[in-house]
Amino acid sequence: MAKRNHAKRNPHPSEADTRRGHKRTRASRRDHPQSAEILELNAHYLETAYSPKRVKTPLQAKTPAQKRYINAINNHCLTFGTGPAGTGKSYCAAALAATALESGTIERIILTRPAVEAGEQLGFLPGAVDDKFAVYIDAFRDILNERLGAGAVDYGLRHGRIVAAPLAYMRGKTFNQKTFVILDEAQNTTPAQMKMFLTRIGEDCKVVINGDILQSDIRGENGLADAIKRVQGLNSVYVHRFERDDIVRSGLVRELIDRYEN
Repeated sequence: MAKRNHAKRNPHPSEADTRRGHKRTRASRRDHPQSAEILELNAHYLETAYSPKRVKTPLQAKTPAQKRYINAINNHCLTFGTGPAGTGKSYCAAALAATALESGTIERIILTRPAVEAGEQLGFLPGAVDDKFAVYIDAFRDILNERLGAGAVDYGLRHGRIVAAPLAYMRGKTFNQKTFVILDEAQNTTPAQMKMFLTRIGEDCKVVINGDILQSDIRGENGLADAIKRVQGLNSVYVHRFERDDIVRSGLVRELIDRYEN
């Protein structure tokens, strides 16, 4: 039987071999142009997806009302922000919390809201509690991503520096020093839920409660309206009311609110 000669494979390809490899790749792309386009498209998205532009400039008030609201949060233990959608209640509170966390003024941000759906039933949501509640705090996560960067927000969520939980999970907790707590959509709390939440407040923490009393999705008196009546005259508590003219989201939102309220 004749012996077969096996050429030894060169572990270091020559320049000629490299050129032949490139030719084969180009030929393959010509044979499968759609695959090449998909690869290039995927590479583009890998570089751009989930990379929100981070805002590094300090928070600037867009209206005199926002300026008063920001000053109130900075100077009071408990601040209520009420008024129509689009006035910046949630954005200002979340941006101030992000700045405080980044500077070390606080050690933890707690985001909470009642898990009440706005007039529609979403049904069963898969996953653990964090996964189920994620749909309710997406807007806050967008703000934190913008202010801190998506990587820092993911790190904070994994290590307990940023906590997002339904209002029902606040029972038994104490909001300690160096904690910034935001209760959003507070018009959907009951008076009993609001009482439970307010009695979690410890020493030297920062608490912001936001909502629009006119957009409650629950029956009966809501906890936000009830609480505002009860806290009048208390030290370290400030109630800030935004008006229709304070809407900054868009001129169209102002006009739509006019149509719905008139």
